[in-house]
Amino acid sequence: MSSAPALPEPLVRDLERRVRSAQREWRVPGVSAGVVREGRLVWSTHVGSARLDPAKPGTDDTQFMIGSITKTFTALLVLMLRDEGKLDLDAPLGTWLPRTKHAPVTVRQMLAHASGLQREPAGYLWESLEAPDAARLRRELDEAERVLGPHVAFHYSNLAYALLGQVVEEVEGPWEKVVTQRILKPLGMSRTGLTPAKDRAIGYQVHPFAGTATQEPVFDLKATAPLGGLWSTIADLARYAAFVADPDPAVLAPETVAEMCRPLIMVDTDAWTRAYGLGFDTTRRGERLLVGHGGAMPGFLTGLKVHRADKVGAVVSANGSSRAEPSTLAADLAVAVLDALPALPEPWVPERRDEDLEELLGIWWSEGEELRLEVREGDLWMVVPGGGPLGETRFVRESDVAFRAVEGRERGELLEIVRDEEGDLRKLYFATYAVTRAPLAFADL
Repeated sequence: MSSAPALPEPLVRDLERRVRSAQREWRVPGVSAGVVREGRLVWSTHVGSARLDPAKPGTDDTQFMIGSITKTFTALLVLMLRDEGKLDLDAPLGTWLPRTKHAPVTVRQMLAHASGLQREPAGYLWESLEAPDAARLRRELDEAERVLGPHVAFHYSNLAYALLGQVVEEVEGPWEKVVTQRILKPLGMSRTGLTPAKDRAIGYQVHPFAGTATQEPVFDLKATAPLGGLWSTIADLARYAAFVADPDPAVLAPETVAEMCRPLIMVDTDAWTRAYGLGFDTTRRGERLLVGHGGAMPGFLTGLKVHRADKVGAVVSANGSSRAEPSTLAADLAVAVLDALPALPEPWVPERRDEDLEELLGIWWSEGEELRLEVREGDLWMVVPGGGPLGETRFVRESDVAFRAVEGRERGELLEIVRDEEGDLRKLYFATYAVTRAPLAFADL
């Protein structure tokens, strides 16, 4: 990934200050960070040490364990297979693992952490650091509980993503091979994988009072790798952030990535600032929505945040197990860039005349409410004046007598054209509600 022209010096200093302040406040050996804008890594920095004794700073190509950001890769694989007709998101786990009491759990529920499955695989993985192979994972599955009913609440489940890895393996082949061929190679993420290089960063636990650093062990996640086993770099995660912001259709359809980022379940049901979709976490910062994920493994914490609308993202990796909040810092960095360098609107250009649409345009009424039909960039839109974005609907033509709502209010519903015997336009139906040129009461329809 090539670097874009330098950011303005005041912004660079602000970003640098934020990362340096975080490294000191978190008391971690090293923090690496990068910012992506319009598909390119435009800034990066490396504070402290990626390795101690002797101290060695990180670089854009230093590998950190990215933990649960790996889940987004697993989710991408599942959606790829869905798009190819190889699985159904609402299919039960029993389609592939039939001999388990958890067979009714669906793929969609597992992707959204809405299945109610317990957080971890059976046993005490994070004490023993002995991850199960596939045979043991399946053999011990019935020891795990479904601690909540489906969609009762957001309940983070590493177990669910380990099982999604098994689904990928049943449908397509070994998870590591599939993620490499389908995602890592096409995106040019050559320094990302399950096996770290010799010059990787070393993870540490810092004593909260003494401030001393203890090196954490690296262990093989085996069948649980799909929940958090990948190692990656600032440069590679920048490539990934660029893809999340503006997906390459050769890898995955942009509309599918958008589907993955749409909230399915609220994480914080009181504040409504964080939600989870099909593998991606969404956080609200004011009026902005940032998508991404965080990751934690012994000795490592990582965060990735992307503002898809403006194609700006940030990645942060720290080689410490506690106190660091790289997802929060990644969001801070992205927002700082968005505030300093807001996206410039595209110039408006006059529409081309479309005689087929002209008779539909103008003011209509339904349920006593004014509606406006207008053309934007060649598409037919319905607008509720004063309704803001929630009052707007984009349509595509489905036939000579119908349009389909594909974005906005009443998405999926039909806008039907009704003509009289002479072929003149008489009225419309939208989602079966009458739409007329004059404001009519229900009694007058």
